[in-house]
Parts: sequence; C-alpha cells; structure tokens
Amino acid sequence: MRDALTAGLNHLGRSPTLADPLLSYLELLIKWNKAYNLTAIRDPQAMVVLHLLDSLTVWPFVRGPNVLDVGTGAGLPGIPLAIAMPEHRFTLLDTNGKKTRFLEYALRQLGLKNVDVQKTRIEDFAPVQPFDTVVSRAFSALSLFADTCGPLLNQSGCLLAMKGKLPKDEIAVLNEAQWRVGSYELEVPGLEAERHMIVLESHSERSRNN
Repeated sequence: MRDALTAGLNHLGRSPTLADPLLSYLELLIKWNKAYNLTAIRDPQAMVVLHLLDSLTVWPFVRGPNVLDVGTGAGLPGIPLAIAMPEHRFTLLDTNGKKTRFLEYALRQLGLKNVDVQKTRIEDFAPVQPFDTVVSRAFSALSLFADTCGPLLNQSGCLLAMKGKLPKDEIAVLNEAQWRVGSYELEVPGLEAERHMIVLESHSERSRNN
C-alpha cells in the first residue's frame, strides 16, 4: 500500500510525507469496516486508489479556509484533504451514526484538530458562518446538490461535485442564470475509469450587488 500511495502522491505532485498519516487513517478504516460496513470497498490496494488518491484530486479546486464535506460517509474526501491541508477547517456531515462515530474516533486517533463532525441532515444544518467550499461525492444529482447546498456558500464560494463520467444531462438542467458551471477531467493515479470534477459558482449574488 505504501509504495502505491507514495507513487500516487508523486504523480499528483504532493509530498510523500503525507503517506504516513494517510495510511494511519486507512488502517483505522479497514479495521472498523470489518464490523461496521463503512465502505463497500474491501481491498486495501483499491482503497488507496479509490479513497485516498481519489480524494486528493479535489485539492486544487478547494478555495478558502472553510470547507464542508456533505455526505462524507467514512470521511471521504474530507479526512484525506484535512490531513493534506492543515491550514483549512473541515466540517464533515453525515446522518449515519455508525459513520460519525468512526469519524470522531479517527479524529482522536489521528490528532486532527482542523475537523468537526456533524451528525445531521443537510436540510437541518445551520452553520455559524457560510462556507468557502462545499464538496460531495454522495449527491446523485447536481440540481439537488445546488439547491440544497448552494445556500451554505459565501458569495465567493463554490460547490464541488465529484463525478465519474461527465454528467451532461445533469449539467443541462441546472439554472444557467444562477450557476456558472466548470467541468474538469481528473486523472486518479492507478485508476482507468473516468473521473470528473464539476465546479458550480453562483453569479446571481454578484449580479445583484453590481
């Protein structure tokens, strides 16, 4: 696992010193997954690619210091990003009690001080301040992601949707008057399947303020 992760970090242009804390997180996930079924992926080598390296492809798109990971599950992509970006503050939100208990345990074991865990529905979530970035790989439709999470952004913030194939149909039904859409093909080291990042920026606030 270490060799694959280190090679992947080098490919992404990230420091190999991240390998130790990332593998510590992965070891906790593997252990808890045996009893709590936190993720359907069981093979450790596949976890390196599909969980750790896949999460780190989000890094270049994150803006501002205040980040929300919606439907984080076992902490993906939030925990790998929090390990790699200690200067940012991450909020991990999920409704599943087993998963949020794992997250709280993992944060204590890893000594991560820049992460908060929220066990709640996104519709009931009332943050103290809006976010610079809201990221998710759990929402099935961009329109639902935009409608639900858009109000949690500050004026210069963005929504990041992790997708497999380019979701042309989902993009087509977005409100063009409200959202500016960017799509970017991602390369995850060790993965042949397609990956895309969809970036949504609201320009309605700017237009009202001009």
